[in-house]
Amino acid sequence: MKQGILYLIPSNLSEQPVEDVLPEGTLKIIRSLDCFIVEELRTARRFLRKAGFTRNFDDVTFLIFNEHSSLPSFGDYLAAADEGKDIGLLSEAGSPCVADPGSEIVRIAHENGITVKPLTGPSSILLSLMASGFNGQNFAFLGYLPVDKQSRARKLKEIEKSAADKKQTQIFIETPYRNDALFTAIMQTCSDSTMLGLGIDLTGASEKIKVYTVKEWKQMKPVLGKSPAVFLLYR
Repeated sequence: MKQGILYLIPSNLSEQPVEDVLPEGTLKIIRSLDCFIVEELRTARRFLRKAGFTRNFDDVTFLIFNEHSSLPSFGDYLAAADEGKDIGLLSEAGSPCVADPGSEIVRIAHENGITVKPLTGPSSILLSLMASGFNGQNFAFLGYLPVDKQSRARKLKEIEKSAADKKQTQIFIETPYRNDALFTAIMQTCSDSTMLGLGIDLTGASEKIKVYTVKEWKQMKPVLGKSPAVFLLYR
């Protein structure tokens, strides 16, 4: 029997209509599936309805895997693929497996010979990089920086040095309610001549993509609030 495929399903980053950010080919595959691995059931169901999924959810299998889950096993999450069933791994926002626990599911899929197919959709990291004007041939995604103030300051100095020495764009993110604290830390730690790019509420109605030196940002004193944001440093 032919094995099923593990589809990596991106979701929207904002409240924009799904069809504005996902191509029809991706939507067609989403609507064809009846087995999903998701981080949170309620938001997954809401996204699927927005994507035009019309099946009764009582007839759909939802398997929960998130940052609180134990390491996944093939039998718990991907056994259906051995029966020829296609499975969708659905991200909470943006592209799966990037700053996302789903990479563990993909790892065991490869270990067991399951075909993995990523689908086209938005990535806040790549969208921010594309729009920054920074080096798109040499960049690093660093995920979340330390929360502790001293550790975060040391990390920012390290990031700034890497940007200068390697001519490498440094990309990182933060939990939205800590955006302003991270921005303040950058202002206090980094050199005035360092470039800071911000991608805020990407694909959303209040989307902003701004690039200035740290010195210029200090004069503006923006408030980022709780909108999802991507930070980029470059020298």
